[in-house]
Amino acid sequence: MNSMPQLVPNPIAQGDPQYRQLRTHYDSVYQTIWYYLNGQPRPCFTPALLTELQHFYTQLRSELTAPESREIRFLVGCSDVPGVFNLGGDLHLFRHLIAQQDRAGLLHYGVSCIEALYVNITHLDADLTTISLVQGDALGGGFEKALSSNVLIAERSAKMGMPEILFNLFPGMGAYSLLLRKIGMVATEKMILSGRIYQAEELHDMGVVDILAEDGEGERTVYAYIKKHLQAANGYAALRRVRDLCAPITYEELYATVEIWVDAALRLTNKDLRMMDRLIARQSARHAETV
Repeated sequence: MNSMPQLVPNPIAQGDPQYRQLRTHYDSVYQTIWYYLNGQPRPCFTPALLTELQHFYTQLRSELTAPESREIRFLVGCSDVPGVFNLGGDLHLFRHLIAQQDRAGLLHYGVSCIEALYVNITHLDADLTTISLVQGDALGGGFEKALSSNVLIAERSAKMGMPEILFNLFPGMGAYSLLLRKIGMVATEKMILSGRIYQAEELHDMGVVDILAEDGEGERTVYAYIKKHLQAANGYAALRRVRDLCAPITYEELYATVEIWVDAALRLTNKDLRMMDRLIARQSARHAETV
């Protein structure tokens, strides 16, 4: 494993034809599965993308436990949308469900998010290292998704943040739990309540981003990490198990947080919803820039 795979334009195969908002690629040399997010009609976590993610994880988990399967040691989540990792929750859907006071619908969406997140947090209950590669904007739920991996790698120009407080809400699909274990309660609450969008370099200095990559070097940086990991695989795996033991994130914790988020969402005022409308327009405009 001394040679670096060809990374121009990037290590993508045709992927699984059954997916429309998700693309996958298996690198047999490094026993790595890459999966690329591409929410439509906006690069956010649409119900369709969440369904495809869950199907992908279920298939992968079955393969990991099969007697004769591909050797898989790393799972890398990234994006198929230039300049955007993921813009977060489906605000258009939120707006509709809140207007209808549809608690069941909001809870269903929130649970779909945390179920996908939890599978990644627990690395599919397997001896697997999960990696997020952020090469663009990761906002709200997109930031939560990036944080859910064992390792967060971001290119220098990437931007991440939690804008939910701007419409009087909070990121309810794991942000608090994930950030708390990385940077502590005070810094976590300061970040969430600020609504700020942070540069990747600042987040690296804070300890949120694990590895900072130069622009255009994201994939290469992932492979450099994988090679380093493989040189001390036993130690890396043992340390990951210690982290799981000492700082576990339970499904019950995530579910209870989602319930609080749902009840808070249903209390939003018309003024709050008008601000949400502005962010929906920004999501749509951002999508228009990438197509």
